[in-house]
Amino acid sequence: MAIAPRDEYQEEQSQTSCGVTMPWTSEQVLALAPDASSAKNGRGLATLSKWTALGSHETFIWGECQGSGKNPYRTQINLSEPAFRCSCPSRKFPCKHGLGLFLILAEQSNQILESEPPDWVTDWIGSRSQKAEKQAQKKEQSADPIAQAKRAAARQDKVSAGIQELRLWLEDRIRQGLIAVQQDSYQVWDSIAARMVDAQAPGLARRLRDLAGIVHLGSSGHQLLLEQLGQLYLITEGYQRIESLPPEVQADLRTQIGWTMSQEEVLKEPSQTDLWLVVGQRTEVEERLKVRRTWLFGIQSNRFALLLDFAHGNQPFSEHWISGTCLEAEIVFYPSAYPLRALIKARQEAAQLTRAPLGMSVSEAIGKYGSAIAQCPWIEQMPMILSSVILVRDRDCWMLRDAEEHYLPYRSDTDNWTLLALSGGHSFTAFGEWNGKEFRLLSSWIGDELYGL
Repeated sequence: MAIAPRDEYQEEQSQTSCGVTMPWTSEQVLALAPDASSAKNGRGLATLSKWTALGSHETFIWGECQGSGKNPYRTQINLSEPAFRCSCPSRKFPCKHGLGLFLILAEQSNQILESEPPDWVTDWIGSRSQKAEKQAQKKEQSADPIAQAKRAAARQDKVSAGIQELRLWLEDRIRQGLIAVQQDSYQVWDSIAARMVDAQAPGLARRLRDLAGIVHLGSSGHQLLLEQLGQLYLITEGYQRIESLPPEVQADLRTQIGWTMSQEEVLKEPSQTDLWLVVGQRTEVEERLKVRRTWLFGIQSNRFALLLDFAHGNQPFSEHWISGTCLEAEIVFYPSAYPLRALIKARQEAAQLTRAPLGMSVSEAIGKYGSAIAQCPWIEQMPMILSSVILVRDRDCWMLRDAEEHYLPYRSDTDNWTLLALSGGHSFTAFGEWNGKEFRLLSSWIGDELYGL
């Protein structure tokens, strides 16, 4: 077992122990756990006595953990992503062995020495390299342009017919008035949504199904219903004259309709290289589809980038992002009048940012949101970093107050009293998503410590 005496290697850790310079923390590692039981079991395996071998090579670490069987479980981590592999039968990802090994790195990195990887690690390194090469080759292979043009023209005809039908349907709803609309059954909304699916406009179908849940809110839903109907009508209005609009606005309209771009097409767009900080994450479940939003913030460019990851059923996400880490990366944005969604074209090893990024006051952030909406009216979540805010409570309503005494309605998926205790009632830097009505807190910097929420 390649374990070094603590005193001998304490000062020379960066040269003799695990070669990865990223100072991972236990909180960041445990944030990757798929559930509470995995985090607890992983914590129980974060002890050297459980492992018969440990080692590292470049961005890979590995270990053998003795379980109840004859042979130890072989666990490997590629720290540049991070990516995990383990010979145990667990369907959780990462498993408790991966979490335990990662915790040893975070808490006792000088005990994992640089060494030549065994064959089972070398095979994994080679397979990942081959997979990356195949993906690169696939991206270089272009589809038949004639066949692509025919498919695009056929879909264009279906979409145009569907949008014309939706336009007439919306006009009928408005003529009847909101009271009559709210008396419609769900079947009315499901029928027009199904028609949009047939017209190959899944984005419009999703909006219509969402509206079906708003129409029965009574008078409290009038404003929201009218706003959403107005946005749908704006899409139909814009699509009728799409050829006369700027390319970026055309791209936004097609996105709202559900016209997706392949990653190969996106990667041809101009890229931007920066040091990108992972500032927050949120995962939502739509039926059996998990959708994870990961927000990056460019330290030099002072702009946000949104990474979307999808996983079906019990499948794990293919990528893992840890809040508070930085990566030097080349990023390509999807075409838009106000680009947010992006893809990573190339990246380097992760690093740690030791200070919070500069934020804005509430009034500055709302002003920037107004400018963004003017460019792209369909932004659903606007990323914001607010500086020097305090969590306050007014009756049953929690709000964020900045140094200028401006307030922002606030919500969080964590216990507000816990956040209040962490901040001690003092100001902190907050990152979250603004939807035009409330600010959903995703992470906060209290001092130089980042807390993912």
